[in-house]
Amino acid sequence: MRPERPLGFPEFVALLAMLFATIAYSIDAMLPALTVIAADLSPDEVNRAQLVITSFVLGMGVGTLFWGPVSDAFGRKRIVVMGLAIYIAAALVAAAAQSLEVLLAARLVQGLGAAAPRVVTLAIVRDLYQGRMMARVTSIVMTVFIIVPAVAPSIGAGIIWVWDWRAVFWSCVVFGLVSGTWLTLRQPETHPPERRRPLRPSVLLAAVVEVLRTPRVPVYILVMALGFGQMFIFLSTAPQIFADVFDREASFPFWFAGVALVAGLSGILNAALVMRLGMRRLATTAYGAQAAVSALFLAQWWFVPLPEPAAFFAFFAYMCAAFFMVGLTFGNLNALAMEPLGHIAGLAAAVIGSLSTVVAVLIAVPVGQSYDGTPVPLVAGVALCSGVAFLLMRSTRAAEERPAE
Repeated sequence: MRPERPLGFPEFVALLAMLFATIAYSIDAMLPALTVIAADLSPDEVNRAQLVITSFVLGMGVGTLFWGPVSDAFGRKRIVVMGLAIYIAAALVAAAAQSLEVLLAARLVQGLGAAAPRVVTLAIVRDLYQGRMMARVTSIVMTVFIIVPAVAPSIGAGIIWVWDWRAVFWSCVVFGLVSGTWLTLRQPETHPPERRRPLRPSVLLAAVVEVLRTPRVPVYILVMALGFGQMFIFLSTAPQIFADVFDREASFPFWFAGVALVAGLSGILNAALVMRLGMRRLATTAYGAQAAVSALFLAQWWFVPLPEPAAFFAFFAYMCAAFFMVGLTFGNLNALAMEPLGHIAGLAAAVIGSLSTVVAVLIAVPVGQSYDGTPVPLVAGVALCSGVAFLLMRSTRAAEERPAE
């Protein structure tokens, strides 16, 4: 029996939050497992276990470009359910994997499936709400990205402690089954047949071309890719640094929870400042500050070595500063990129999200694989990404001022 009555507002928001949380949980719950997976499946090349994170993100980036247009043609619910089915099947393969190669292939496919709730959930909100009400729903749902990254590593660590790393993938199966069943039984279709558009590759190609030809939009996409890239570097290498450099593997989930909460607070601060200071100014300042903080940390590490526990707390403070930047950049950059593309908003969002994510993985993988038992490759990579992003943001301001002169 198909549900026909619209969900009440609290249940609707909770359902969408559950779907969004699929992505955050699938990344952050795996962080405590990376060192265990390395010891089990890749003992001679421990850095390769980082690819468990980036392969999922790569699949999600590619899938983002696919699922949005498909949901415009075939409806929202069935596409989310299809994506969750792929996500669950890939999690089962990952749980049974006997080699790192099979595990990475399964994670890639799992990311492809998770891209469906990532993209189509936003389309469902657009179908039902607009204006301030849409902003309210989106803001409430996005708070999940404050809570889930804070608690997911602790959940993952607890699962590994009771069972093993494979059980984390079984928890992903449970997660997908609950959200998919909830959606199927309770949420009516929000995109009826009369509003659907045929799936034409030529339309998607035209959207890609328009996005890339619109002034300054390619720069914003590249800046987002640099920002995502350095975040993925942190996610993939931080567990190793906590374990190898500072001998704090057991307490890593709790420290990471603190970092995630700092990132959430910066998002709240951005909401308070953006109307007064503007999106471009906040993002530019954040990247400039991050490049400077990274340079200072490198100088301290090389020239003024600190004893324990001061060295650890210096690195933790640096992580907090880096993730604080997240709340001051991504939302602003996405809004700047979408500003001139309102007439193709859905397709543009898919193109921007896909390109920035895929390029970010291409940035993060070589930096993560250069990990040498110190934080230096990570911090140097972040410094380079932030410095280039800062210069690119400065160039967009100069480009806007030039015609006025």
